[in-house]
Amino acid sequence: MAKNQSAGVLLYRRHKGELEVFLVHPGGPYWRGKDNGAWTIPKGKISEGERPFEAAKREFHEETGSEAKGHFQELTPLKQPSGKVIYVWAVEGEIDSAALKSNTFEMEWPPRSGIQREFPEIDDGRWYPFQAAYVKLLPGQRGFLDQLKRLLGLDNAASQS
Repeated sequence: MAKNQSAGVLLYRRHKGELEVFLVHPGGPYWRGKDNGAWTIPKGKISEGERPFEAAKREFHEETGSEAKGHFQELTPLKQPSGKVIYVWAVEGEIDSAALKSNTFEMEWPPRSGIQREFPEIDDGRWYPFQAAYVKLLPGQRGFLDQLKRLLGLDNAASQS
């Protein structure tokens, strides 16, 4: 599997009659204070020899502490502005955003200080109504929301557009 490929899970639900999706906010100092256009679908790198679907489920668990279950539906992969290709599976389900438990990573911080610090890979996770999610999500991933709308037959529904 190429190094520039990731896989993830787009969790969605219907809450009070409205479509919502679960997004996560990247942790670490680079993303601190960034909001609109900074959130992401829970995803991560595909390991050598790993199938994208297995990577998607593993990464969801690593980033949220929860297991994604249900009837997964594969979306069309999207090439990001960076050249990375992301594979995503949509699944209807629930997650308690207050119980988010992410894995961590280490990096030198502050830069050139020689000090290694540990940060959560994901520092927040929230359910967003569809239109708000479109604003919060990284621009290169917004096409997955469009695909989800089509998959659910909502692409012409005025209340969901």
